[in-house]
Amino acid sequence: MSLQAPEFFTELCLPFHDHAVVGNTYFAAPVPGTPLRLRIDFTRTIHADTYGGLRVAVVHPERGEIDAVALSFVDYGTFHRRDEATNTRPNTKQYGTFGTYHCPGRPPWDGAVTTGLRDAIEQYTAVWFPGAWTDSAPKRQAGRTPRSTPAPPAALAGARTR
Repeated sequence: MSLQAPEFFTELCLPFHDHAVVGNTYFAAPVPGTPLRLRIDFTRTIHADTYGGLRVAVVHPERGEIDAVALSFVDYGTFHRRDEATNTRPNTKQYGTFGTYHCPGRPPWDGAVTTGLRDAIEQYTAVWFPGAWTDSAPKRQAGRTPRSTPAPPAALAGARTR
């Protein structure tokens, strides 16, 4: 089954205009005119068809992979709310992961909050691609579903407050 990788990487709101998703991998040229490229893959767990994070790598076309870092979904709280809501316990197959089997009509990574991952990718790319992270990047949301904040109670006109 599809991981719906293009949608996942779209949700990350990465600011790189020169990018493509091939299969389940994100490729980008963050700084035009330089040979270094960015590659982001899903990391597998010891369980079949289950993914536990992202692997972010800097690749040179002639020298190959120069550096890489693994970003665990658990470390960045990606599925913390989902796991808490479903009472999923640590050290289980489902905790902080997603698999290829999911509810029809929903992505396999449903319930992911990508803010922490995006911040980590921003910090990592700032080292290898200075200036690539622009202010024109799409604004991120804290989660997939916007939260509504209750409005403060309106004070009556002419009422005194102490």
